[in-house]
Amino acid sequence: MPDMDQVTILVVEDDPGHARLIEMNLRRAGISNEIQWFEDGQKVVDFLLQEEKQDGGGSSRSLLLLLDLNMPVLNGYQVLELIRSHEQTRHLPVAILTTTDDEREVTRCYELGCNVYITKPVDYDKFAEAVRRLGLLFCVMKMPEGVKKHEAA
Repeated sequence: MPDMDQVTILVVEDDPGHARLIEMNLRRAGISNEIQWFEDGQKVVDFLLQEEKQDGGGSSRSLLLLLDLNMPVLNGYQVLELIRSHEQTRHLPVAILTTTDDEREVTRCYELGCNVYITKPVDYDKFAEAVRRLGLLFCVMKMPEGVKKHEAA
């Protein structure tokens, strides 16, 4: 199984403050993985599918996606649908990290193929604690060998 230390975390979040807070609290939880930030869903989809468009080849690293739902260009639901519809990204681990806590939205995300759904608390300290706990989950998480790897843009 791939080592979690070798996994690049892709944070898809349109709010730069939330993106910095996510990274800061993952670091506080002991996560030293590379973290890349994408400010909208289209940019992360383009990144993920670039190799498929070019030549379909595999490459050097495993990825984990932290995905907000409410974003410009492509929202999180659209991103989930697109990546689950491509063979290359179908099994990519996806954690939804959003302020939306409506049960219908939670159900919809799981139906679209998310692996975990986490509601971002509005309170700063609670938000920081939720991300820290997410980091602890990453410390013990195992990545499937069958997940294709991708190269950086």
